[in-house]
Amino acid sequence: MAQHILLSAAARTLSLKAIFSEGEEAAYRGFCRLRWPGTSGDPICPACGCVDVYDLGSGRRFKWAACHRRFSVTSGTIFASGKRSSVDLVGAICLFVNAATGLSAVQLSGDRDVQHKTAIVLMHKRRDAMTAQTRDHRLDGEVEGDGAAWRGYVRPANLREQRVDRRRLAHRRLAHRRLVHRSGKRRIGVVLRQGGGRTVTRPFLREAQGVGFARKRIAPGTMVLADEIAHWDLLEPDFDMRRINHSEAYSRDGVQTTLAESFFSRLRRMIGGQHLKVEGRYLDAYAAHAAWREDHREESNGQRTDRLIGGALASPVSRSWKGYWHRRAA
Repeated sequence: MAQHILLSAAARTLSLKAIFSEGEEAAYRGFCRLRWPGTSGDPICPACGCVDVYDLGSGRRFKWAACHRRFSVTSGTIFASGKRSSVDLVGAICLFVNAATGLSAVQLSGDRDVQHKTAIVLMHKRRDAMTAQTRDHRLDGEVEGDGAAWRGYVRPANLREQRVDRRRLAHRRLAHRRLVHRSGKRRIGVVLRQGGGRTVTRPFLREAQGVGFARKRIAPGTMVLADEIAHWDLLEPDFDMRRINHSEAYSRDGVQTTLAESFFSRLRRMIGGQHLKVEGRYLDAYAAHAAWREDHREESNGQRTDRLIGGALASPVSRSWKGYWHRRAA
């Protein structure tokens, strides 16, 4: 039986021991190399493209000769205005990418000796970078589509005589008209996953809203595999639709949605095993994290760390998470 990639030595190319033994200077040079890959880490002005710089020394800041702007390796990126050292950031990201089913903010807070609030913002900024990597990506080839429900559990009443059996047919018919069988927190996560390619996902109130999302993110003429739910019929004019009835078979004649189900399985393990509770407005970020893990699951932890740092350095300042706790306190 073949060994799983995560169990092999090839998957372990980076460790916390190596990160902290190499020190702050090596971590900083790694940031420069990933921020400016075209010049092997030599600074380039993002405003005018100038490569002639003065090294101001203190705080590792630069001043460009042409436009006289002052800049650092993290300026204008998700890491901007942060107080953590480069080696601390690399160590935290290494822990983040090593966690196969996600990392809780409480655990990161203890491992890196930071406040719980700091850990939450650090990880959500990383998830923003993960989301940005597929924001404009369109899928082609063979794509699987599916949806799954999250949250929306209705707690039964304390007294037995006040409880409602929501499984009864009469109540379900009434509920279908009034939506009284679910809470307002219910969300449907829709995933589109390309075989051998990328995974894109987004939460909606109803799975039928994912039809427009699919039209936007899948190239015309692509083969789309989905189950027998009626709203996917609307994609028939634009795509080569192949359907599978899961009440009869999970896979038949090469038609299946196992890649999509694999994504939902990882996301359920992440939320149920690590995060325990995820609000609907943040489900998109956690789903993007699970999709990123699925897409890069065969890479080594060193490759995933470099990929995430490079993506974060290529992403602008997060307007959602910069100053998050200050806004909450206001």
